[in-house]
Amino acid sequence: MSQIKLICPALHNIPWQDKPSGCSAPMWRHNDNPIINRNPLPEVARIFNSAVMPYNDGFIGVFRGEQRNGIPHIYLGRSSDGLNWTFDSDKIPFTDPEGQPFMPRYAYDPRLVKVDDTYYIIWCQDFYGASIGIAETKDFSSFTRRENPFLPYNRNAVLFPRRINGNFVMLSRPCDNGHTAFGDIFLSESPDMTFWGRHRHVMGPSDNWWENLKIGGGAAPIETNVGWLLFYHGVVNTCNGYVYSVGAAILDLDEPSRVLHRCADYVLAPEEWYEERGFVPNVCFPCATLQDSDSGRIALYYGCADSYVGVACTTIDEIYDYILSHDQLSDSDREIGMR
Repeated sequence: MSQIKLICPALHNIPWQDKPSGCSAPMWRHNDNPIINRNPLPEVARIFNSAVMPYNDGFIGVFRGEQRNGIPHIYLGRSSDGLNWTFDSDKIPFTDPEGQPFMPRYAYDPRLVKVDDTYYIIWCQDFYGASIGIAETKDFSSFTRRENPFLPYNRNAVLFPRRINGNFVMLSRPCDNGHTAFGDIFLSESPDMTFWGRHRHVMGPSDNWWENLKIGGGAAPIETNVGWLLFYHGVVNTCNGYVYSVGAAILDLDEPSRVLHRCADYVLAPEEWYEERGFVPNVCFPCATLQDSDSGRIALYYGCADSYVGVACTTIDEIYDYILSHDQLSDSDREIGMR
């Protein structure tokens, strides 16, 4: 077994299920899946592609709520066990720095990351084209939006959970103005969450069938003693449309544009009915993890078929050993990402 350790607080109430007997996969699904079903609120038809984290004695999350009028927005949810959720009936009330209402025209695929003493919500929105939205909160009562970090077109922004070499670091996936049929993961740095630069290429699609079209960031990177564990999504185009699976890689702690290990196989792909059948079929879309440093347990939250939310379980030893036993790096993975 590996000697890898999670660098995070203990989380003894992490939602968990032991690995089923006979399971050879590196991740396994929770028996309560899907943990969020259709029509969770009167005006919301579906919740999916959402992010959670520990808060007080339980859990809090930001959820993509697809309204019945087809416009997605972000809703706040709370849970005592990470599996059973209640949601605020109204959208999160974003304001500008002066406290005036400042709502995005639409907002989807949120991530939630705490850096220092501040919680950051990152999502995709309209900024004269698909772009990244950011808001911050310290108490989940008031939510202040920041300026857009990047020009359009961009999606799948994921913030690292701590500063690296003094800077905030964020992954993103530049795109076009449609449902992009291409995509690489890039990295950007900022001293203040306002001005962004030092852009670096992290990794792109590979020759492996499940991620040969495009890839994009997933859950916030998890710090370990040997690198950042990144769960991301990989996409293949089939005769029946796109299929989204979950991949895993290890990034360098101090130069995270350098990939140390990258799993050639997916770690989770659509297999169950709630992943294969839905508004957009055949989608496993990772958005968040919970982890417990004492046990090494990891719970991955992922969107299912643009209709549901699921949870998958693994341990840091299990996933790290699987990555190493299926390691496959390209030359561009190994470099710092400057040309």
